[in-house]
Amino acid sequence: MITRIYTGNDGQTHFEDLSIPAAEIENVAIQAGTSIVFRRFAGDYFSDWHIAPRRQYIFILSGRMAIGIGDGSTRTFGPGDVVLADDLTGQGHTTRSLGEPRVSATVVVAQ
Repeated sequence: MITRIYTGNDGQTHFEDLSIPAAEIENVAIQAGTSIVFRRFAGDYFSDWHIAPRRQYIFILSGRMAIGIGDGSTRTFGPGDVVLADDLTGQGHTTRSLGEPRVSATVVVAQ
């Protein structure tokens, strides 16, 4: 399962669950020059309302995080979870580590 966060017509961020392809092998073309960025966040990290800086996949490698959106909903993600950050406008979302350091890998999606 991939969870997409995106900006709706109302200017608010929403969650959408996307299925991972069912094929045994799925190739995905990555644009030339695209990089992968590894980041480490403190266990008490909190980022107030913000939008995604670009369309990107975030792979949670260790630790746990919560993403909050404008309607008050929050989802929790941990190792093995994938988030597609696609809310490039509007109110955005909040991000919080849940008591332990968190490591993620981010891959930019070609526009």
